[in-house]
Amino acid sequence: MITFRTGTVTEIIRTRPGYAEVVVDIEGLKAKAICYTSLLGDINSGDEVVVNTTAVDLDLGTGGYHFVVWNLAKESLVSGTGGHIMKLRYTPMQLKCRAAEEESSPYYNALKQVVSIDEMPVIIGTLHSQLPAAAAVLKELRPELKVAYIMTDGAALPLALSNIVAELKQSRLIDMTITAGHAFGGDIEAINIYSALAAARHAARADVAIVAMGPGIVGSNTRLGFTGIEQGQIINAVNSLKGRAVAIPRISFQDMRERHYGISHHTITALTLAAMSPSAVTIPTMTGEREVTIQRQLSESGLEPLHRVERIDAGLTLDILKKRGLAPTTMGRTVEDEPEFFMAAGAAAIYAAGIAEDDNGR
Repeated sequence: MITFRTGTVTEIIRTRPGYAEVVVDIEGLKAKAICYTSLLGDINSGDEVVVNTTAVDLDLGTGGYHFVVWNLAKESLVSGTGGHIMKLRYTPMQLKCRAAEEESSPYYNALKQVVSIDEMPVIIGTLHSQLPAAAAVLKELRPELKVAYIMTDGAALPLALSNIVAELKQSRLIDMTITAGHAFGGDIEAINIYSALAAARHAARADVAIVAMGPGIVGSNTRLGFTGIEQGQIINAVNSLKGRAVAIPRISFQDMRERHYGISHHTITALTLAAMSPSAVTIPTMTGEREVTIQRQLSESGLEPLHRVERIDAGLTLDILKKRGLAPTTMGRTVEDEPEFFMAAGAAAIYAAGIAEDDNGR
């Protein structure tokens, strides 16, 4: 099912490169809509637009937005840059980009024969909301490190949708962005996660990479039906390319769904079923019943024999987020509501910063 409607733009709420939020009047009802201006060009009040209303009609969690498909104020449009790699392939919105792997790319020669990322630490999350804590702690501990963020196509595909990335780029907590697979809009486009990792090391010249999907993970009440399972596959890619994989566990003590309480089944399934090679799994130190719960889950899941569990005091994560003015949320819950969730990402950054420090001491 897909639903399109026609409406008139009545207000431009805000804009940033490649992105605009607007208010659209559809048959007398006003609603917010997102327009990717990197695809559709400028948008102005008074423009008639065609919007995809499917998600809002179904009351899905897209933040209550419609999406502009076409601006009827334009008779035709050519946007974007050169290149021949298609993303969103074989859909009405397919677009071309110049991927780093193409011969016309300035990175082609650097990537042509690459099969290693030279032991680069790679922090791997399962939710977009883990990104700010990981990036902020890395830059706080090692400001000289060059950090690349790789966005996979496990959730939102346009990088421009992410308020978090815009904020982290502006504050220089991430230096380069790479969009892998069908995700698009990064500083560098890559065809798959392997070449994205290679691009992080040899094109972006990153010291550390953080890999996580964009906003909007897809999940279900089944063992395998969630996009965060890609964490295990990414660990395999990192190890295949001779990198060092650092996995962020998804931890919650406020999520009332049993499958997400303590260490989420997303983490346990990704690490015990999808990952075919080991990673360092960073657990923030806790006390009391919460520590007992985490230890029991680690033991019962069979995760510990497969991966190296690192216990890390990551309390500084909360202070660093506050100092940087960052207020990420996870499933609508704040840093104060879910400190362990964000400390787990901070713990991964502390561990990765330590690896980079060891490398410099060789």
